[in-house]
Amino acid sequence: MICLTRINGRPFVLNAEQIKTVEQTPDTMVTLLNGDQLVVRESIEEVVRRAIEYGRALRSFSTP
Repeated sequence: MICLTRINGRPFVLNAEQIKTVEQTPDTMVTLLNGDQLVVRESIEEVVRRAIEYGRALRSFSTP
């Protein structure tokens, strides 16, 4: 899960595994696998960084 901020300033938590695409239009728009679209304050780079951190955290807890 990653913390993001809606364009109106309200923070929310998103399951990063549900992200399909992230685009700059000029606002950052996150499209989910189910087709829902969310506009967030964070840049594309920040959304990607947080999603990568989330994925790394998941793998660090897995056991071989």
